[in-house]
Amino acid sequence: MATFGILRRSLSTTTTRNAIKNVTVIGGGLMGSGIAQVAAQTGHNVTLVEVNADILKKAESSIANSLGRVAKKLYKDDAKAVKDSDLIVEAIVEKLEIKHKLFKSLDEAAPTKTIFASNTSSLSIGEIASVTNRKDRFGGLHFFNPVPVMKLLEVVRIPETSEETYQALMAWGKAVGKTCITCKDTPGFVVNRLLVPYIAEAIRMMERGDASARDIDIAMKLGAGYPMGPIELADYVGHDTTLSISEGWHKKFPENPLFNICESQRKLVQQGKLGVKSGEGYYKYNK
Repeated sequence: MATFGILRRSLSTTTTRNAIKNVTVIGGGLMGSGIAQVAAQTGHNVTLVEVNADILKKAESSIANSLGRVAKKLYKDDAKAVKDSDLIVEAIVEKLEIKHKLFKSLDEAAPTKTIFASNTSSLSIGEIASVTNRKDRFGGLHFFNPVPVMKLLEVVRIPETSEETYQALMAWGKAVGKTCITCKDTPGFVVNRLLVPYIAEAIRMMERGDASARDIDIAMKLGAGYPMGPIELADYVGHDTTLSISEGWHKKFPENPLFNICESQRKLVQQGKLGVKSGEGYYKYNK
C-alpha cells in the first residue's frame, strides 16, 4: 500500500458538544485541507491523510498559516489513521473506481461506529457507498471552495442513510460553522445541478453568436444581481472541472439536453486553457 502522510491537529482547550469529535480527512488538496482546517479550528481532533508528500507539505503550510504549528507523522497504512475516527471525510480525485478502492479499504479498517462521507461534487453518493457494508452510516458532505470562507454545506442523504447518521452529519456541519441544507442523492445536488447547466447555457448562447461573453456576464451581473457572470464563473471554476462534470452527467443521462457538452469548452481544455488557474480561458488573466 502507498505511504500515507498524516497531519494531526487537536485543539483540546475547546469542548465540542457533538458526538463527532475525531475526524479523519482523506485527501490533502484544496478541499481536503480546507475541511481539515475548519474541523480543527472548531475543536475537533483531526487527522489529514494524503498519499502525495508534496501535497501534504503544502496542506501543512496552508493550515499552519491559519492555525499555528501542525505536527506531521508518516505511516505505511491507513488503519492507524482511522482506528479512532468518528467521521471520515473523503476528498480525493473524482474517479468512482478510485473512491471505491479507498472506501473498500476504509470499510475494513475503520470501527463499526465510524461514519463515512464523501465530498464529491458530481458523483452519486449511493454508487460510492455501494462497496461498503455501512450504507446506513454513509452520506455526502459537499463543501465549497474555499472551505474556510464559504458558509454552505450540502448534506446528502441516500435511502439507506439512518436518521441517527443524518442528524450526526447535520450537527457536525453546524459545529464547524456551516449553514447546512439537505438534499437527496440527485446529480450535482442543489448548487451544481443548477449551476453547471446555467454555465453551459451561457456558453451555448455565446457559441451561437447571440451575445458576446462580456455582454452575457454584464447582463447577469446588472440584470440579475449576480456577483459574477456565468462565463467569468466558468473560468474561475476551471473548465476541466466543469467539463468533467458535464461529461459524466451526459454519459449517464444522454437524453437530457441540459447535460450536452459545449464544444468551445472542450477545445479550451484540449488546449490547456483551463481558466483563471492557467492564465487563460474565455478571458485572459495576468498570472
